[in-house]
Amino acid sequence: MNEEKIASGAELHPTLDGVTYKYGTAGFRTKADVLDPVLFRVGLLAALRSLHQNGKAIGVMVTASHNPEEDNGAKIIDPMGDMMDQTWEGPATQLANTNNSSLVAKLKELVEMFSISFDAKPVVIIGKDTRNSSESLAKACMDGCSALGATCLDLGVVTTPQAHFVVRCTNDASYGVPTVEGYHDKLSNAFKTIFKLSGASTPIELTVDCANGVGAPQFAVLLSKLKNELNVSLVNDGTNGILNLNCGADFVKVNQTYPQNVDAVGEKRCASFDGDADRLVYYFNNNGTFALLDGDRIASLVALELQTLVKAAGLQFNIGVVQTAYANGSSTKFIKETAQLPVALAKTGVKHLHHKALEFDIGVYFEANGHGTILFNESTMQAIKQAHPSTEEGKRAVEILNAYLDLINQTVGDAISDLLFVEAVLLLNNMSAESWHKNYTDLPNKLMKVKIKDRSVVTTTNAETTCLTPDGMQAAVDEHVAKYASARSFVRPSGTEDVVRVYAEAETKEEADALALDVARSVWTIAGGVGDKP
Repeated sequence: MNEEKIASGAELHPTLDGVTYKYGTAGFRTKADVLDPVLFRVGLLAALRSLHQNGKAIGVMVTASHNPEEDNGAKIIDPMGDMMDQTWEGPATQLANTNNSSLVAKLKELVEMFSISFDAKPVVIIGKDTRNSSESLAKACMDGCSALGATCLDLGVVTTPQAHFVVRCTNDASYGVPTVEGYHDKLSNAFKTIFKLSGASTPIELTVDCANGVGAPQFAVLLSKLKNELNVSLVNDGTNGILNLNCGADFVKVNQTYPQNVDAVGEKRCASFDGDADRLVYYFNNNGTFALLDGDRIASLVALELQTLVKAAGLQFNIGVVQTAYANGSSTKFIKETAQLPVALAKTGVKHLHHKALEFDIGVYFEANGHGTILFNESTMQAIKQAHPSTEEGKRAVEILNAYLDLINQTVGDAISDLLFVEAVLLLNNMSAESWHKNYTDLPNKLMKVKIKDRSVVTTTNAETTCLTPDGMQAAVDEHVAKYASARSFVRPSGTEDVVRVYAEAETKEEADALALDVARSVWTIAGGVGDKP
């Protein structure tokens, strides 16, 4: 470890007084103008993580996902394309808050803590989104990597899932070609296979809101390879709009309405990505009413499809669906009773759902916000590839399953991959947005955010459905819920913003709205709200 190089590098990225950072659910995320010293340290940490993994490539994605344009952040990607091992999150936070004078000593401490050897050459792959701040922050990260002698691969402007994909392929050649082009080829070829199996002769028509983010240019490249299969109108493509402002998956989900520049006519399907294209929601005009097809509905659709195909192929797998407390109660009932599949509950955050999904042979996980994917374990993938059913129905099912293995990005939730998967399911089953929507009727629900002085005062348990602190918070929630039949509500601190999130569900929209407001007001009062009371 070249201490002089680290020290001189750190001088170019001075620490800021009075600013505290935390590696949370989505890595580091805050205002972009205070992140420069953090990104230098992220580069150092990524290089250390690569050394700890004997020189395997580690990824860094510079993004703040669905957050406003003025925010930014960074998340570290482990060798198999999954999120960084949770045991490194605490040290990441410590390193980010270490001043320059103590930086070398802290790095030595981490080297000893994780028994890191310097025998291998560290490799770090860096991607960034379209924010104005991302270029300089990515450069700060590269400076950190270089200070520890790492080889840096700059992917340029990519979606978060593409960065995860390239990292996985770099370390596991069997998963694909480790380039963005390799990503586009793998997904487009799989979709072409499914389109051919469907017997369709005309391209699928779709409108996609790209949140004025990186999803637009990257999806455009993929669509150029699928001209005969998809006819997609891209809106909010970043040419003259602001990232995530009045558009994108989060805006649509939270506000239960169309994004700007989307004119939903008839039953034409519309979809929205978020800013870094790892979330997907669908919606359509249902006889004059906005109808949302969120992550719960995507999970329900694909779980039933996989269950049907596996049975048709004569295969036996343990298939399960992982949800969070945000999942609509009707979706959980549909999965259990119609798809006849088990549902497991996990804490909010892709890392928690991903970990839980690994317990199944085929694990489907989607948060209600549209972030999710499907995991097939190694033995399941091999069984599908080696299956030779005797019936024509079974053979077709195996062909489709094999195409699905390539179509889904198993490393992380991926809006582009998930969209192609949904379109494949709808096409093969001759389903419209309306028929998909009729699978079940959502219980009305309401999401709210409450700004408080310190979000850490709110702690939860039972997969975030029960509030432990502050005192009296859970009792207040219970009291409000008791006013309504078949209602539920919970509160949890955000992992990405300085807010507490409130969810309420009830039999009518009026009851759900009233319950959410009552709970939000209690949060503001009990947990130390700032600004105007809800």
